[in-house]
Amino acid sequence: SRGKKDAATALFNLSIYQGNKARAVRAGVVGPLMKLIVDSSIGMVDEALAILAILVTHQEGIIAIGNASAIPILINLVRNDSPRNKENAAAVLLALSTSDPNHLVTARELGAYGPLSLLAENGTARARRKATALLEYMNQWEKDGDDCFQEAHSASLS
Repeated sequence: SRGKKDAATALFNLSIYQGNKARAVRAGVVGPLMKLIVDSSIGMVDEALAILAILVTHQEGIIAIGNASAIPILINLVRNDSPRNKENAAAVLLALSTSDPNHLVTARELGAYGPLSLLAENGTARARRKATALLEYMNQWEKDGDDCFQEAHSASLS
């Protein structure tokens, strides 16, 4: 387990550099990271989710994480995990949902609104910002559809 944590730390540190994000995604890290998040018995949820939160700031990361059926897993983390993991899950959900309206629709259909509302009230400062932004985007989407898409995508990257 120590080796896995060391590897995750190295991957995290490498992924902070913008040029390495696409390399990591192309090397296929998203699938194994998702497995670490799903299997909490390995004890690597925090590390794997933190790396996803970095990778989702790159277009290739958004695509790979979106293709990994991450939305239900992320909603579950927002609902049931530690404050830090709720924060990172909300950040990843926001990036996915503002990059592709299909992800937003999926999140809504899977019941993200309730857990995000709680997080917007009770989360860390960053979690409250991300959850509030995503809730506002969901509400805007209900009213305007595709028109709110470009503006929201720009906002999620800040």
